[in-house]
Amino acid sequence: MEGKRNVRICCLCNERRASLKRPKTLQQICTQCFYLAFENEIHQIILSNRLFTRGDRVAIGASGGKDSTVLAYVLSKLNRDRDYGLHLFLLSVDEGITGYRDDSLETVHRNQIQYGLPLKVVSYKDLYGWTMDEIVKLIGLKNNCTFCGVFRRQALDRGAAFLKVDKLVTGHNADDIAETILLNILRGDIARLSRCSSIVTGEDGPIPRCKPFKYTYEKEIVMYAYFKKLDYFSTECIYSPNAYRGFAREFIKDLERIRPRAILDIIKSGENFRISTTTKMPEQGTCERCGYISSQKWCKACVLLDGLNRGLPKLGIGRSRVEVGCKEENESHGRKSIESKQCGSLDF
Repeated sequence: MEGKRNVRICCLCNERRASLKRPKTLQQICTQCFYLAFENEIHQIILSNRLFTRGDRVAIGASGGKDSTVLAYVLSKLNRDRDYGLHLFLLSVDEGITGYRDDSLETVHRNQIQYGLPLKVVSYKDLYGWTMDEIVKLIGLKNNCTFCGVFRRQALDRGAAFLKVDKLVTGHNADDIAETILLNILRGDIARLSRCSSIVTGEDGPIPRCKPFKYTYEKEIVMYAYFKKLDYFSTECIYSPNAYRGFAREFIKDLERIRPRAILDIIKSGENFRISTTTKMPEQGTCERCGYISSQKWCKACVLLDGLNRGLPKLGIGRSRVEVGCKEENESHGRKSIESKQCGSLDF
């Protein structure tokens, strides 16, 4: 009798035994109610923000990790159950990281079969002529995330253009967005701060990006994947242990332990930031070299790639003011010339 009195009942259905506590609300609920609550919240976010239109071709950025795997599963389920009328695709980027990305791509290929979705994989090697293994060998473990982040963003856009999609969705969750808001404050990056909390970005570009998990806690995504027994890859990138973002992530986790709503509060603060009318914002244009969107003469990817190909990998990092495209008169004699494709030169 004592054991029965200690059994917690789900606070939503008041029938089944509670098997978990939601990190976001701290409610004691059963797995069935958790599934429904999780999926309904994503559904309401999609509807209230009008993320999709019937008939849209939508690419899901798929890395094989928990976020993108749950996103692919839930979006496929909602598309079927709620009759969104979307044409879904999986889009993956192969950065060329041996022992990490090759393994995670195997998971993506399994997801392709499990969810019955077409898959397109684009690679750094094909797009830029370099793999991350080669870049890290040249530049070391400091600043390598700068190259990867810039190249991956453009690679996703190039892959989305190849698929001729209307929208690109990513698995960025509430924790990711809160971290990004803090990072942009710490860096004083006003331009990015003004848009990083938006659920849809790139609306002025060819392919808008959507974040259906904007208000979804990372812990709840992990719990959903665990209880649903989804097939995902859980190893962290071998080149990112010292990434600057990691320090912001630890700070967010500390805040969450003290006050779970802290994550949503940071996002709300980011949404309410207003940029002064006297602040000069960068003007959007196109890269003279590859045609990608850029506020400078050359896009960041082309600047970084130019440095790699000229044997000056730090050319576009940090506060370097070296003018891109100029002749390097002080290069060492006998330096081996590195031939490579210019940024995004695949024919799409």
